[in-house]
Amino acid sequence: MEKRDKPPLDRELKRRIQDLIAYKGGGENPDLVEDIIESALKLLTDVEDRGDVRVIQTAIRELRYAFRLFAPYADTRKVTIFGSARTHPSKTEYKQAVEFARKIAAAGFMVITGAGPGIMQAGHEGAGPGKSFGANIRLPWEQAANPVIQRDKKLITFEYFFTRKLIFIRHSDAIVLFPGGFGTLDEGYEALTLMQTGKSRLMPLVFIDRPGGTYWKTWDKNAREHLLRNQLITEDDLQLYQITDDTDQAVKWITRFYRNYHSMRFVKDLLVIRLNHTPSQSACDGLNEDFTDIIAGEKIHPIEATPEEREDRDAVELPRIAFGFNRRDYGRLREMIDVLNNY
Repeated sequence: MEKRDKPPLDRELKRRIQDLIAYKGGGENPDLVEDIIESALKLLTDVEDRGDVRVIQTAIRELRYAFRLFAPYADTRKVTIFGSARTHPSKTEYKQAVEFARKIAAAGFMVITGAGPGIMQAGHEGAGPGKSFGANIRLPWEQAANPVIQRDKKLITFEYFFTRKLIFIRHSDAIVLFPGGFGTLDEGYEALTLMQTGKSRLMPLVFIDRPGGTYWKTWDKNAREHLLRNQLITEDDLQLYQITDDTDQAVKWITRFYRNYHSMRFVKDLLVIRLNHTPSQSACDGLNEDFTDIIAGEKIHPIEATPEEREDRDAVELPRIAFGFNRRDYGRLREMIDVLNNY
């Protein structure tokens, strides 16, 4: 296949865009903003349909506002709660959601959930508005924000589900799902898919049943009997989620996940895992032996912060390990994080 040359650089356009950024007073990430402006100008010739352009316009506006709203709370871990908007306050699941949100907030986390009624309102009640974010969605019904979060500055209203779901996932350090309808299942499957494919960071994903309930147990049985049995997923994929009917257990799983593990990122061919405590050489040797199936390239070893991480000021103060990850077996990588949290 013939390789196409890149279009010649329009130096005059580049200069004018840079002048525009300077006129606006400059700011963070001017190189990326420059690229966004150039891409926006290409819409004048590349996209004729006005509705398509409006989707881009609205998505950028919603994401910009949401990122600005979350920025002051970047150092506080957050848990997203999903569940039915139709769950009445008298239901056990509602009371569990209140209880879970109260406990996870007491453990130092903030709560992100939709701003509607049901499980969403229960999450806000438990955490309190001061430790809550509300992500509302414009719908012909169930549109008004619940009274707990309605007047809080951390309430965002989205036009599109895709921008709303992006914010849920991007700013979460854990996800908890209570029983719900199509929307809840959609959000659960999307979280699983993103982690399974490496398109989002690994985090605790916990399904909470009512005591003695079978909603998520039945869902899990279906996954095992149809998806796993027919080799549509692997056994390791089942490590990406956990099921319980005990809110204390859910809180324990989430907080334990960050006992030693902090975060990860790819730097060229290496997966860098930042930790709170440095593993010993014998611990690294054990990891290399136990997880050889997911190593593709360099073995697991301690490293200093990479130049790329230093440039981004990305957790450079923390110890870290790195290795060549095969970028496929994220369920096994999730198991490795569990091992690291035992050190």
